[in-house]
Amino acid sequence: MNIVCLDMEGVLVPEIWIAFAKESGIPELTRTTRDEPDYDKLMKWRIGILKEHGLGLKQIQETIAKIEPLPGAKKFLNELRTMTQVIIISDTFQEFAKPLMEKLGWPTIFCNSLEVAENGEITGFKMRVAQSKLSTVKALQSIGFDTIASGDSYNDLGMIQASKAGFLFKSTDKIKADYPEIPAYEEFDELLAAIREAL
Repeated sequence: MNIVCLDMEGVLVPEIWIAFAKESGIPELTRTTRDEPDYDKLMKWRIGILKEHGLGLKQIQETIAKIEPLPGAKKFLNELRTMTQVIIISDTFQEFAKPLMEKLGWPTIFCNSLEVAENGEITGFKMRVAQSKLSTVKALQSIGFDTIASGDSYNDLGMIQASKAGFLFKSTDKIKADYPEIPAYEEFDELLAAIREAL
């Protein structure tokens, strides 16, 4: 039994924090897991910047409402789901993901949750499990699945390397150079063909 595990941001939809950085005019918020491997450090830093500027969940959700999936993402996902089971494993949050999942046709997503005060201030976050992507892939393997994984960032490397097949997708030149053994693709058709071959 195969199951495909996909990252969300940068793979199926644009990076939420980059979109919000543009919308809010705060360039520091363009920093993502492509730049910072330590997700805990990155999120605490982001929450600090939001607090400094008096911004909360509502403003981020307003930006997310305007985000559309990457061109071809929904078609790719629909086709992939006719071939095998698919789970999106993301370090994003339930409070961010829902409108994007609707635009992608409600695929299954495993993600995290935010801690939000009554006034809408984001005060913290709750990770579903440590090293959520790698932990999820290992858990799926423990119940009889062979995993195939794809993502674009440092926090995807664990699940990619632990899977029977793994691919970088729309990644950075640095990550591709640092991990030349991982096949890297830029187009959905290429990724779909690689997954089909691995199934």
